[in-house]
Amino acid sequence: MTHGIHTDTYTAPIDRRGDWRDTASRYALLPLRVFLGVTFIYAGLDKLTSGSFMKDGGSGSIGDTMRAVRDSSAIPALVDLALKNPVGFGYAMALGELAVGIGILIGLFGRLAALGGALISLSLWLTVSWASTPYYYGNDLAYLMAWLPLVLAGTSMFSVDAALRARRRQRAGGYQ
Repeated sequence: MTHGIHTDTYTAPIDRRGDWRDTASRYALLPLRVFLGVTFIYAGLDKLTSGSFMKDGGSGSIGDTMRAVRDSSAIPALVDLALKNPVGFGYAMALGELAVGIGILIGLFGRLAALGGALISLSLWLTVSWASTPYYYGNDLAYLMAWLPLVLAGTSMFSVDAALRARRRQRAGGYQ
């Protein structure tokens, strides 16, 4: 072994210095997946189990929240749409967060789950946290940016998607 280069009598020189970088690159998005998955599962369950959130009105309700942000949102028409049936919208949001969280955590339809998370975060940024000043106080924009690498890269490590890809490759190899 000389200067990070390994040689033996059977193979050409192999540069082992990059091994840790390759490993780190493969696992780089895993902490983000776990964080976003757990956070969105928690957010969905928190809404579904809240005694006040799934109501048209009252402290902490989805209805009062939507009415409070309507005039300061970037897209008031989106809030108006939610206000047509605030409880239905609340359930849709909670179930969407739950589906996105589970999907990204287990890596099932990873890019689609990440796109769903990005769309949820985008809609929350344009409505609920749009008026945050300075803009970086609103966490929905940060969540939107956190979803984008997963939209682009998918869920390649420790995922149902990866297991299904490996199974398809194995089946395709077995018939050749």
